[in-house]
Amino acid sequence: MSSPERPTTTEESIPPASVAKAAAHGFGPLKIPLFRDRWLASAVSNVGTWMQDTAGTWLMTVLTTSPLLIALMLTAASLPVLILGLFAGATADIFDRRRLLIFWQVWMLASVALLAVLTLLGVITPWTLLVLTFLLNVGSAMNNPAWQAIVPELVPREEIPNAVMLNAVSNNLARAAGPALGGLMVAAFATADTGAGWVFLLNAVSFAGVIWVLLRWKSKPLFKSALPAERIFGSVRSGLRYVRSAPQLQASLVHAFVFPFFVSSVWSLLAVVAKRDLNRGALGYGILNGCLGAGAIVGATLLPRVRRRVSADAIIVSATVVYVGTMLVVGMVHVPWLVMASLVVGGFAWTSTMSTLNASVQLSVPAWVQARALGTYLMTFQGGLALGSALWGEIAEHSSTKAAFVCAAAGFAMVTPLTMRFHVMRGELPDLTPYQWKRPLPTLAETPDPEGGPVRISVEYTVRRERYAEFTRAIHALRGVRLRGGAMRWGIYRDAENPEHLNETFVMESWLDYLRSRERMTAADSEVRAKVYAMHAGAELPKVTHQIYAEEENVG
Repeated sequence: MSSPERPTTTEESIPPASVAKAAAHGFGPLKIPLFRDRWLASAVSNVGTWMQDTAGTWLMTVLTTSPLLIALMLTAASLPVLILGLFAGATADIFDRRRLLIFWQVWMLASVALLAVLTLLGVITPWTLLVLTFLLNVGSAMNNPAWQAIVPELVPREEIPNAVMLNAVSNNLARAAGPALGGLMVAAFATADTGAGWVFLLNAVSFAGVIWVLLRWKSKPLFKSALPAERIFGSVRSGLRYVRSAPQLQASLVHAFVFPFFVSSVWSLLAVVAKRDLNRGALGYGILNGCLGAGAIVGATLLPRVRRRVSADAIIVSATVVYVGTMLVVGMVHVPWLVMASLVVGGFAWTSTMSTLNASVQLSVPAWVQARALGTYLMTFQGGLALGSALWGEIAEHSSTKAAFVCAAAGFAMVTPLTMRFHVMRGELPDLTPYQWKRPLPTLAETPDPEGGPVRISVEYTVRRERYAEFTRAIHALRGVRLRGGAMRWGIYRDAENPEHLNETFVMESWLDYLRSRERMTAADSEVRAKVYAMHAGAELPKVTHQIYAEEENVG
C-alpha cells in the first residue's frame, strides 16, 4: 500500500509553527497558496450562486402566486443531493477528483447559461425554471463531495476545522452580499425576468474562475490504493457498510438531517414573508437573506474561539434554541427590523452548527472513504432541506406562513431532547492514518480469482478463562473494525467442547475486498486488533485461515 501523501513544505504548505500560531485565530489555511486560490475562486462563485438563488426564487414569485411552487425552488436545489449524494461520494473516492470537479463545473456553467438565455428571451415558465434549477444542482450534488474531500489534501489535519470554518466564511460572505446584489440587480431592470436573466449570466461566468484554479492544480491524494479501483456500485455498498458501523458518523448524520429539516422553514418561506407579510420587493428579500449571511459570517469568525471553550453538543443545543426563537419571530412578528435582527442571530446559529457537523464528518472517517462519508452527509443534509421545505410550503399553501413557522418551531423543540442523545465529537478523535502492515499477504495454494467470493476469514484464539470477559469486550470492539473495512457479516464463537478456544469469522464480498480491507486499516483500528491479539494465550499469533465459496461445477 502506498504511504499517504501530503503537500510538501514549499509553496503548497506552511511551516508547522506558523500553522500552530495561525490556528489560534482560525485563518491559518489561508497562508497555504493552493487553499487560498481555491477559497477565493469559491468565494466568487458562491456570490454568483447566491445572486442566482435570490433572483431565481424572486422570479418564481413573479411567475406564480403558489407558495408550494415557490417553496419547491428549495426542493429542486436540495433533491439532487438526496438522490445522488452517496453515488457522488463513490465516484469521488474512485476517480481522479480534479477531472471530476472540472467536468461538473462545466456542467453547471452550461446549465445556468441555458437558463440565462431562456429567461432573457422571455420564454421561461415556472416548471422550466424548476427543471433547470434541478439540473444545475445535479452538477452541484456531484461536485460537492469531491470539492470538500480535497480539503485534507490542501491543509494539515489539525487545520481541517479551520479550513471548514473558512469555507463557511466564504459561503456566508457570499450569502451576505449575493442576495442583496441579486435583489438589487433584479430591481434595477424594468422587468424581473430581464434582471434575473442577467444575474444567471453572471453566475455562469463565475464558474470560469473555479475551472481555471482546477486546471492549474496538481492533485496529491492522501490515500492511493495499490489495488484495482472499486466499481461504482461496489464502492457504494462499501460506503453504506462503513456508515452502518460508524457510530460517530451516524451521530453527525442524525443532526445533519434534523437541523436543516426544521430550519428549512426559514429558507423556503422567506420570499413569501418578504412579499406578503412585510410588503417588500426583490431588494427587500435580498436584504433579509443577506441578514442570514451577515450573522453567519460573525458565527464563522467567532467559531474557532467558541469551539475551544464549548463542546460540539453545546453548540448544537444553543443553535437549536436560537433557531426556535428565530422561526417564531419571522412567522409572527411583522416588524422589519425585528425580523432582520432575528435573522442575523439565526445565521450565527446556522453556520456554527453546520460547520461543526461538517468538521465532525471529516475528522471521524479515514481518507479512503472520506468522499463517500461527505456524500452521505450532504445527502442527509439536503434531504432534510428538501423534505422540510416541501412540508412547510404545503402547510403555508393550505393555511398560512404563520402556521408553518409555528409548527416548525414546536416540532424542533419537541425533537431536540431525542436528538441530543447522539453526541458529536465527544472524547478523543481516533488516529485515522493508514496502518502499515508488517505481515506479508497470505500464502495460498492457488491464486484466487480477485472477484471470486464470498470469502470467509477465520481467526482462532486461545483465551484463558480468567480473561474471557475482557476478551469478549475487546473482540466486539474489533467487530466494528471488520465491518467498517467492508465485511458483510461478522461473528465470534466459543467452542462448546473447549471453552478456551474461540473462533472469529467474518465474510467479505470478494478476495479483492479482503485485500482492500487490509489496506483500509487505520492506526486506531490496529490498536483495537492488537488489544485482542494480546489476550491470545498461544505461543504464536492467532491462526488465520481463508475460505472461498465453493461454486457448483458441471461435469463433462
